[in-house]
Amino acid sequence: MPADSLAIACVQANPKVGDITGNEALARDALGRASNLGADVALFSELFLIGYPPEDLALKPAAVRQCVAALERLAGQTTRGCAALVTLAWPHEDGRPRNAIAYLAGGEIRDVAFKIDLPNYGVFDEKRIFAPGDRPLLFELKGAKIGAPVCEDIWGSGPCAQLKSGGAEILLVPNGSPYRRTADDERWAVARDRVAETGLPIVYVNQVGGQDELVFDGASFAVQADGEVAMRLPMFEEALAVCSWEKQAGVWRCVEAPMATWPTGPEEVYRAMVLGLRDYVRKSGFEGVLLGLSGGVDSALSLVVARDALGADAVRAFMLPSRYTSSESLEDAAACASANGVALAQISIAPAVGAFDAMLAEEFVGRAPDLTEENIQARIRGVTLMALSNKFGLMLLTTGNKSEMAVGYATLYGDMCGGFNVLKDLYKVDVYDICRWRNANAVYGGKINPIPERILTKAPSAELRHDQTDQDSLPPYEELDAILHGLVEQEATLDEIVARGHAADTVERVQNLLYSSEYKRRQAAPGLKIGGKAFGRDRRYPLVNGFRDKVSR
Repeated sequence: MPADSLAIACVQANPKVGDITGNEALARDALGRASNLGADVALFSELFLIGYPPEDLALKPAAVRQCVAALERLAGQTTRGCAALVTLAWPHEDGRPRNAIAYLAGGEIRDVAFKIDLPNYGVFDEKRIFAPGDRPLLFELKGAKIGAPVCEDIWGSGPCAQLKSGGAEILLVPNGSPYRRTADDERWAVARDRVAETGLPIVYVNQVGGQDELVFDGASFAVQADGEVAMRLPMFEEALAVCSWEKQAGVWRCVEAPMATWPTGPEEVYRAMVLGLRDYVRKSGFEGVLLGLSGGVDSALSLVVARDALGADAVRAFMLPSRYTSSESLEDAAACASANGVALAQISIAPAVGAFDAMLAEEFVGRAPDLTEENIQARIRGVTLMALSNKFGLMLLTTGNKSEMAVGYATLYGDMCGGFNVLKDLYKVDVYDICRWRNANAVYGGKINPIPERILTKAPSAELRHDQTDQDSLPPYEELDAILHGLVEQEATLDEIVARGHAADTVERVQNLLYSSEYKRRQAAPGLKIGGKAFGRDRRYPLVNGFRDKVSR
């Protein structure tokens, strides 16, 4: 007799790419917990055993074989426990692996199917790595027919329609959907479209945690057959929760499930930054981080994120003053470190600057000081911080924001030195917004106002020459960021941007700075993707590029 109830365990966990043994242990523990909670089936996120995204690691046959062996061992756990939908890389005869989902029950692998629609946009290049499947997984549990399309398979109508025509009554969807500011709204819209088309409810499980430049927010959910929200799991936290379903008048309806509140706005971005940095540092095997603390807003925010992610004892800060460093910067750096309980040391770069001046004096004779001398200071700081990183075994954080990276307002082998950049996809105006949110909110065991107010109100400056401010070289950040948003996120024409109220000469100048700085961005440290088009993974322009748009005059 068909069952009239189902208990589905949603496993929102944090696997590590390549750690197949560790991911198997995570899955084994989750299966045990799901069984203890009375679940009928446990649903894992996409490519759980190898980790997502595996990139070219999935092309290594040894890694794929280990995934299959781990799956076989996990199948044995379903002899007495609940069934499972486990995902992995699977071998294929043409040499390319497949993005697979396996149904485990009764101690064996009952069925394996493969992702059909392979994404090939933004941060995804699955068509290069995986061979596509030709059918979505459809299986029977307690007399109910259940479909299990994989992630991108619900972004179009084909696989879900195929499952509906095959008799599916409910859809369980494993996902590896990275965070971006608009992600939750986009996922809701897609899920509701498929529900409206098929009349079938959806349980959507996403992974959580940081992986290289991506952070996964979890935010798993369920949607009733009528489009109503049935479940929300937390964002940026691991969770294992059972949602209970009953068949009412021939339709499966969720009758009990958690309903977490999701953060929005600056809080959402901040929590992504904290999780992404924490996982990048810990999964890379570092015990902590260090950074140069200049007394400016970017390094201050980087320090606070690091403290919240790793704890004050795992963060070290260094002030590296030159003869151009103001007393206010010294005071502000000290106040910021003190407010966050982070150790701060001071190392003057004046002796090294003097040594370089003497070394280069003969070659530079007759030439006025210019950007060269400014870059020397930045590079001395970079060498110093890298030496400290090597000596103490701490990862060096670089602290440039997206506005600076866009227009090349940074020094290669200087302030761009480092292993990771938590601000890389944040425009300068975003940096200030997030600082103000964090100052008003005591989170992660910290206090309010971890960033001194003067840091937020004084004019930004690299302090590489007397009385320097960023706006000596750049438009005001509000204007610059608006132009950059048009050029980068929207690929807008110059005429379109000028029509928004910006001067034609300024727009053309910013475009030229953007294109001519690509070579710097190629050599920049990795950093978190926050928005819709991050440098590196999303936006890949040629280094040598003769194209320039023109303003109609």
